[in-house]
Amino acid sequence: MRPRLPRPRSLAGQLFAVQAVLLAVVVVGYALFTYISDRNQAEEAARRQAMAVARAVADAPSVRAAIHTSDPSAQLQPYALAVVRDAGVDFVTIMDPQGIRWTHPDGKQIGKRFLGHIARAQRGLPFTETYTGTLGPSVRAVTPVTDGGHVIGLVSAGIKVEAISRRASEQVTALVGVAAGALVLGAVGTYVVNARLRRHTHGMNAAELSRMHDYHQAALHAVREGLLMLDGRYRVALINDGGRELLGVSGEVVGRSVAGLGLPAPLTGALLASGPRVDEVHLTADRVLVVNTSPVSGGEHRGTVVTLRDVTELQSLMGELDSERGFTQALRSQAHEAANRLHTVVSLIELGRAEEAVEFATAELELAQALTDQVVAAVSEPVLAALLLGKTAQANERGVELLVSQEGALDDGLLPEALPARDLVTILGNLIDNAVDAAQGTMAARVTVAAYTEGGSELVLRVSDSGAGVDPAQAELVFRRGWSTKPAGPGGRGLGLALVRQAVHRHEGALTVTGAADGGASFEARLPLRTASVGGGRP
Repeated sequence: MRPRLPRPRSLAGQLFAVQAVLLAVVVVGYALFTYISDRNQAEEAARRQAMAVARAVADAPSVRAAIHTSDPSAQLQPYALAVVRDAGVDFVTIMDPQGIRWTHPDGKQIGKRFLGHIARAQRGLPFTETYTGTLGPSVRAVTPVTDGGHVIGLVSAGIKVEAISRRASEQVTALVGVAAGALVLGAVGTYVVNARLRRHTHGMNAAELSRMHDYHQAALHAVREGLLMLDGRYRVALINDGGRELLGVSGEVVGRSVAGLGLPAPLTGALLASGPRVDEVHLTADRVLVVNTSPVSGGEHRGTVVTLRDVTELQSLMGELDSERGFTQALRSQAHEAANRLHTVVSLIELGRAEEAVEFATAELELAQALTDQVVAAVSEPVLAALLLGKTAQANERGVELLVSQEGALDDGLLPEALPARDLVTILGNLIDNAVDAAQGTMAARVTVAAYTEGGSELVLRVSDSGAGVDPAQAELVFRRGWSTKPAGPGGRGLGLALVRQAVHRHEGALTVTGAADGGASFEARLPLRTASVGGGRP
């Protein structure tokens, strides 16, 4: 069994350890600095205190008077001991100019030479020093006793180093308590901050966070679908390459408001919605997008995650599939009618009326051929001709007469490669479907289709119906996604005319709606022909 390697500490744990060590170093360093500083201050205070006591003794008139007596020690020794007791120093030594003691805390040392430097004081200059004498190391001050400008004696007052250290130690005890309290408070604060960080990083360590970031970036740019993340103020926080392509935006997008990206109003409204949106179909300038939004909430609105799917090709294929389904239904109906006619012909033959059977069959063939000849004569372009034949049969099944106008001609080979047949099927097929829906159920249910070129540089597709028409005030609204005069079905309505306008604008054309001669609506699409060859036109 392979031994399990210990899992690296989480990022929060690592930061906690680093912060704890830094905090301890700072507190200990500060404590050491404070101790040294306090000790230096204590020594300096001892120097000042010793100097003040020595000067006060040297300036005392009783000291000068005692020095001029025959036995200075008799008066000065009690005086010196009293000063030691009252001034808080460890010793006061009064001596003659040559350094022979007149006083000392230890009476046995009287009459002996002072241990220390006195040369500067002999010249009349007071000074301080640290020196080891009979009482041990001490901080002392030495000052002259003058009378009439002459040095008649010397005074030394001092405080033992041991006493100074004792004073500093008392401060160190308090300092250690304060440092320990600061360390504890700092550790608690650091733990609280790192516990919060641990929650936000989900206990992951730095390597795991870095690896997750790399995976995140790779996945973000590898996904073909568009991904958009908005913050709580509906500004772009993140967008991948697919999102830029599908929305048609470029430049610096992160940080900009969705309302300022120049997107279509319905799409902008969906992105700004506070509630979720599921599989909504929206149109941009040249794409059909399926939009899903999901708010990110944690007690408050923190942002929105948006996914975008390009279904332009799928929508086109679905349109073609719907047309094929219509054609299939029309063929099924035609097959049913053909079976009825065939039964009629067989019955006439069985009744011995062969001539009438031939006449009946010939009339049906001539009617079907006349319809085909009519469509092909007006539109010889094969894709559009096939579309019109299928739509004619489909409209006939719904009780609507579909007429192909003979006012113009559209020859085969005229349309350039820049104008694909799929877009023509989208434009003309949706216009015819919309017109048939409008004309169905009216007194003279009729739809008229015209397809021709004008001036050799423009293709005109016009579809008119005998329906209720379009209110001029809503002439622009009819091309918006979701607009329809009929109730919405399971798949929704109002997408066909929006797809038509999208296809027309993609080819830099124009789409208008006006009133028709039959009282209905007339939709006209004009598409530029970017080709030098002209195979037909309007007579």
